[in-house]
Amino acid sequence: MERYLRQTILPGFGTQGQQRLLASSALIVGLGGLGAPVASYLVSSGVGRIGLCDNDTVGITNLQRQILYTEHDLGKPKTRCAHRRLSAMSHDTVLDIIDGGLTVDNAATVIAAYDIVVDCTDNFATRRLIDSECRRLGKPWVHGSIDGLYGCVTVFNHRSGKCYADLYPDAETFADNRDRLIANLGPVPGVIGSIQALEALKLLSGCGDTLDGRILVLDLDKMIFSTIEF
Repeated sequence: MERYLRQTILPGFGTQGQQRLLASSALIVGLGGLGAPVASYLVSSGVGRIGLCDNDTVGITNLQRQILYTEHDLGKPKTRCAHRRLSAMSHDTVLDIIDGGLTVDNAATVIAAYDIVVDCTDNFATRRLIDSECRRLGKPWVHGSIDGLYGCVTVFNHRSGKCYADLYPDAETFADNRDRLIANLGPVPGVIGSIQALEALKLLSGCGDTLDGRILVLDLDKMIFSTIEF
């Protein structure tokens, strides 16, 4: 446990919290700007098994913010590149690769295999799919999103029972614009992804209060952080 000493000396966390992390599993859907810090912190914190789910390859514009990748990874599947980097961080962590991304055909089987889901995607259709399957299977999930210098994080389907539709009752009408480029500075997804990782660690260890039924909204231009109940 020496590796995780800084965590185990936290009041309320201790060796029991660490043992729960080591025995836990998390599915990360999306390995881009949000998924990169989430995966890095979950691996380094000692989560026992992590699913790496993405269907994309590394592009030149990704390197500005997606900190798992290098110039040598251009054109390669993100799952494979992330697996290589994360394996070097902890050989004890089991890393599963889901190359095809999360789809209507595989969502039930993939999500059922993990304790929680961390949503690091950039589209509404996948979020609705995660919400639907997590509700059906009784799995909590951590949602994060960014736009410019703004971001938000929340936890769905946990003790409060609040789900995606409670926050966005018109979510079924949301349409994805795949041609739209989301502007941001590199550290923005790093900040949001780090908070997502923290919420995931709280869920898995059973320590601390999560954003269950609350959404944290961050204005990183003016550095205003607001928490809203829904």
